[in-house]
This record gives sequence, structure tokens and C-alpha cells, in this order.
Amino acid sequence: MIKRKIDDYIRNYYANTRNALLVTGARQTGKTYSIRQFGKTFKSFIEINFIEMPEAVDLFKGAKNCSDILFRISAVTSVPLIKGETLIFFDEVQQCPEIVTAIKFLVDDGSYRYILSGSLLGVELKDLRSEPVGYMGVKDMFPLDFEEFISCVGINDSIIGSLREAWQNRTAVDEFVHGKIMELFRLYLIVGGMPAAVSKYMESNNLQEVMTVQQDIIRLYKRDIAKYDPDNKLYIEEIFNLIPPELNAKNKRFILKRLNEHAKFDRVENSFLWLTNAGVALPVYNVEEPKIPLLLARSRNLFKLFQSDIGLLACQYAEGIQMRIIKGDKDINFGSIYENAVVQELVAHGITPYYYNNKKRGELDFVIELDSKVLPIEVKSGKDYETHRALSNIMDCPEYDLPKAVVFNNDNLRVAGKIIYAPIYMTMFLEKSNAAPTFYKVDISRL
Repeated sequence: MIKRKIDDYIRNYYANTRNALLVTGARQTGKTYSIRQFGKTFKSFIEINFIEMPEAVDLFKGAKNCSDILFRISAVTSVPLIKGETLIFFDEVQQCPEIVTAIKFLVDDGSYRYILSGSLLGVELKDLRSEPVGYMGVKDMFPLDFEEFISCVGINDSIIGSLREAWQNRTAVDEFVHGKIMELFRLYLIVGGMPAAVSKYMESNNLQEVMTVQQDIIRLYKRDIAKYDPDNKLYIEEIFNLIPPELNAKNKRFILKRLNEHAKFDRVENSFLWLTNAGVALPVYNVEEPKIPLLLARSRNLFKLFQSDIGLLACQYAEGIQMRIIKGDKDINFGSIYENAVVQELVAHGITPYYYNNKKRGELDFVIELDSKVLPIEVKSGKDYETHRALSNIMDCPEYDLPKAVVFNNDNLRVAGKIIYAPIYMTMFLEKSNAAPTFYKVDISRL
């Protein structure tokens, strides 16, 4: 059984609100599995999948009120509706916009609990997410992050706790533990975080079987492209196929001319947006200055494009690379693979990564906002990780006055001045703080 962080999130969500919850994300990230596990905590669990039950889509069209909807639900299931003890699960809701719109009436009625799930295919679900404001929360789901992965393969909470403590206290990890976690990180680069691939590894330890699962997922994504955006499917699939070679290019920036010699960003922008909205690609945009808020300095048409799952990326490279990655083969360019893993981890933690490039100062792999500060990040896969001209230039710049930076690499943790040299696996500890409520009141008594 794969335990996910979202399992606790869903349980806590329903303990604290009567609202519905929409769980979104790319195909095959485990949404349905986690929701079914939560459904087992109710006396009655009803599941309606609008792809597997296309007749259910028509069933909900034209429903007049809440009673009408509940009557129609009872007509398509043999599971009893028990007031106060039933969870109703609407799956693949992008196929039935009417049910998303109707959620506010069902929540208002209060007889049953509701949870929804949908794959981010094109714009259908994106347009629905904000419909029932005040009646439905939205939670994005991603492939397993590294912490979830190592928990699944047997690393206990006390070990993870000691690693977290080392990160927080800026102290070195026990060398034996460090070596084993690095080995697991290299394994994660191959297996990735798609639940089906992780499950296959856990049951077989066979990397060839894992790769077969990953190839099936890639084929599924390509079928989705053809099905959901037939007008632009050639551009979208070509962009998707170009992600691995583009990341191996010298500056990793996505070059439109490799897509089409005469390609203009405005003409293919929708194809990039489709891949992003579908959750199968992660764009990292360029910022002109490392200043908060980074979003205001974002360049719309300068970006790097990463795979949503590091295992799917490794699967798209040449066969036989798996064991070479695990062994840390020095002939392999780990730069793009490490960077993809970092992006995947940051996005899973709700952090938006950018990259910085300046002709005078150089290029930073990533810059993020953390604790209301800009944090520069360099990712180094080789031994010369202390050589970082651009990072040194930025940290020495009084205009930006950055308090610290992180260089993720293969070695143990140590600190040199403002720079934290940390093992690459400690990316899992870059998380947003749970901010305390901010209260502010203007004194108008003397007006």
C-alpha cells in the first residue's frame, strides 16, 4: 500500500468543513486510489465515474434541484444513501460540468458528503475550478515526492526526522545514512513518483517492468493529446517529445526553432499551456531580477520545460541508462535529471520555481520565494560544485541583499558563509511555512 501525504490532507479537510473537495492533477497520479481509501471510512461510499459511465453525464443534465439530483444518483447505484454517513465520489468531472456547478446546492442540502476528482485535460477542468466558490475546495495532486517515495520503500519516520533535523540545524548527516539516501535518490530518478511505477518496483524490484509501466503512461498521455486537443495535437506531441533533448541542451532553455524554424511563441502558446494545464509538463520561466515578487519579473516566452515526473523523463532516454544512473556513472550528464527532480519536488510542495539569467552576472538554475525572501538555488551533479560564478555574483550584489543560497549536490551538508551546500535529496525539505493569521485593523475612532 502506498501512503500519500494527501491522505492526511483529505481526512483533515473533511473533519473541519462541510464543503466538497475537488482533487485535480495529471492522469495516473493516484487521485482515485486515495479517494477510495478515504471512502472506506464511511458507512456508505458511492462512486460515479463519468468516463466509465457516460450515461451518467446525460442523467445529470437538466436536473431541476437538489432533490432531483439525489434521486438521479440513487437511480444509477445500488449502494444505499445513508444521511450523514455517505460519501459520494464524482470521478472525471471534466466530462460533466453540470455536476460541478450543482455542488453548491448539494453542499447546502447537507445530507451527504461529496468529493470530486478530475484530470487536468486541456481547459475543461481549469474553467470549472472556480465555479462553486465557498462550497468547494481544490487540491492539486502530484506524483510521489521523494519523502513519500523513501517511506514507501521502507525508510522509517525516525530516519526522515533525523534528516530534517540536520537540514534545520545545518549539520552533517551520518555518513552511512547519507550514502544510503543518495542511493535511494538515484533509484528515485529512475522509478519516479507515478504510483503505478512505484507499486511495480515495490512488488518486483524489476526496473524493466517499471519502465514498461512508464512507457504505458507516456502512451496514455499521447492518446489524451490526440483525444482532447485534435486541432493542435501535432504541436503538443512534438513539444512533449522535445522535453528530454531540450533539457540536455547547454542552457536547457526551450528553443522554439527546434519545434519549427518559423515558429512564433504566440502561435504555439496554447500548445504549451495545454501541456501545463494537463499537468504533464512543468514550465520554469525566466525572471529578470531576483526580487520579490518574482512573478512581476517573469518573462512570458523565455522558459525551460520539465517533465512532470522524473521517472517518465528517465524512461524517455536510451534504454540501459537505469543501472548507469543508480551506479552514478560519471559519463552521464546528470544535470538535467537532477534539475527535473528539483522542479518536481518544488512544484509538489506548492513552490513556483523560476530561473535567472543575466548577460553580466550569469545564470542561476532556480530562484524561489520562501519565507518572504528570494532563495537562489544551484544544482550540481559533479565534483566541482563550489564553482558557481553566477551565484557568487548575485550573493555579492548589495542591490539584492540576499541572506542565503543553496547549492544542492552529492556531498554531505556544510555551510560556507551565506551558502548552504546540501545533499540533493534535501530538496524534500524546501517547504512553505504555515503562516500564522495576519490581523490588522485601522483605527478610525478619531475620524
